Amino acid sequence: MSTNAALQQAFDHCSALLTQYQAYWQLMPFACQQLPWDNPALAEKLRSLPEQQLAGIDQDPLLQQQHFASFFSDLFKLNSYLAPETNPLVDQALQQVPFWLANGIGGRKLEQIGAFARQLPASSLPMLEWCAGKGHLGRLLAWQFKRPVTSIEWQQQLCVDGSALAGQFDIPQRFVHADVLTAEGSAVLAAKQQVLALHACGQLHIQLLQQAVATGCEQLHIVPCCYHLITAQYYQPLSAEARQHDLTLSQHDLKLAVQGQVTAGARVEKLRHTEVHWRLAYQALRADLTGDTAYRPLSSVAKHWFSGDFADFCRWAAGQHQLVLPVKPDWQHYLQLGASHAALVRRIELVRHLFRRPLELWLVLDRALYLEQHGYQVKLGAFCDYQVTPRNLLLQATRQ
Repeated sequence: MSTNAALQQAFDHCSALLTQYQAYWQLMPFACQQLPWDNPALAEKLRSLPEQQLAGIDQDPLLQQQHFASFFSDLFKLNSYLAPETNPLVDQALQQVPFWLANGIGGRKLEQIGAFARQLPASSLPMLEWCAGKGHLGRLLAWQFKRPVTSIEWQQQLCVDGSALAGQFDIPQRFVHADVLTAEGSAVLAAKQQVLALHACGQLHIQLLQQAVATGCEQLHIVPCCYHLITAQYYQPLSAEARQHDLTLSQHDLKLAVQGQVTAGARVEKLRHTEVHWRLAYQALRADLTGDTAYRPLSSVAKHWFSGDFADFCRWAAGQHQLVLPVKPDWQHYLQLGASHAALVRRIELVRHLFRRPLELWLVLDRALYLEQHGYQVKLGAFCDYQVTPRNLLLQATRQ
């Protein structure tokens, strides 16, 4: 998408879908004791799906469409907005990254950087890499395009490591150790700059957009990530169009946009299932002890808890809720209740996750329309396949 009309049309489509089907996604699955929708056909469909197929359907947009298009007819038309546009001049000029330069960069990360590079227009502007980490993106692009790059990163050790790598390969890359949320961090922005951000989290890329607009940066190339990592309790829309729509998004709602997983291994997937199971089993225990059946969330906890003992986890959780446990609860009974509840939650989430992409697209289009408001020509598309990274929406803006 690259015209104002196309961006506006896509935004209106997303807004209409999210509003029409709000009851299917704006909820907390853990708090549900039964399917929360009065839709017998959908309930029958969910009951008919074998447990072992749920994860595969959840992670595959084509399987989602195959199973659920008849229930949400307009939902799967959004992909037509996101076809990547190739840049043949840049594509022909790109060289194969030598092994010595790519050493230490994970395979998917390297694929992402290559796909990102293929979308960049020819430019002589100096590059700025936002939230750089060790500067892998900036280092490879500086090598590819024979241009200097400034990489800003708040963790000092990552700056030291990145500087060492750049020096080792004689790459013109300068690191700035600063917090991008401060005035010192924003001071690295300049009008004559090509600004690059691959998977900059929530408030960090919002800060970039706002400060880049204020500075008048000439080019922005941003792949947003982690929309829920914001400072406010509720999302504050950026564009005038988004502020006119009545979508009140909590941080819990925003997490939905980033719940797609394509990289988790078998062990991580098993731990994730165990975590859901145990949290819900503890919820059943707490409800019996207190008489309060309302779901009460627990804080995040290190994954090693879920390869340990369920009883230990429950004692930790009870401490979070100032609850004294009996000496010997019937652990097996509550694990069985948790397993039954978890099976329900997986089916609720299977439906809720259909709205990950519409919500993410709504959020990125809010950013696109904000930039258009401030005099930028904006292009939005998927820069790589979903299996390379689910966060594959690239926002490109050029100041007019």
